[in-house]
Amino acid sequence: MNVMRYTVVDSSGRVSFIGPCAALLPMVAACSRNPSTLGELLAIADEYGANIAGYVQSGLAVFDEHNLPGNYSRIHAALDFLRDHELPVFRVVDDRTRDVSLKPVQAGAVIFNLTAKRIIQIQNTYQDIPRTGVVREFDAAGKTTRVHRYRLPAEWRLAP
Repeated sequence: MNVMRYTVVDSSGRVSFIGPCAALLPMVAACSRNPSTLGELLAIADEYGANIAGYVQSGLAVFDEHNLPGNYSRIHAALDFLRDHELPVFRVVDDRTRDVSLKPVQAGAVIFNLTAKRIIQIQNTYQDIPRTGVVREFDAAGKTTRVHRYRLPAEWRLAP
């Protein structure tokens, strides 16, 4: 599977996860509806066919269960022993997790800063991110089932 790192910044902090490249455009399209939280972004992205909300929410539940404030030995062990594309969903809680949250995996790394309304492409070899476009949903046979149009509002910035 072709994957990349996604890091989402909202008023409660940062969350980083590895997801399919096919989730990129649905997440960009979700930004056209100005989500303010990670949960809102993922729910809207799932409306556009991303199918990642459950994965990220479950991953955060596991992270929160195994990592206590001030004791991040579990996530640090995962960072030590797992390959980049195998890392679990995690909250950015210290310098080490922040550095990993910025590290590209396979096709790249993209930050969705919901607070600043910016989409930052640290590296993106998968596809260009257009300000206006369409998102196609596919069925199990690979046929398009729905097409969604989106337009990022003027206040949203794309970098670079």
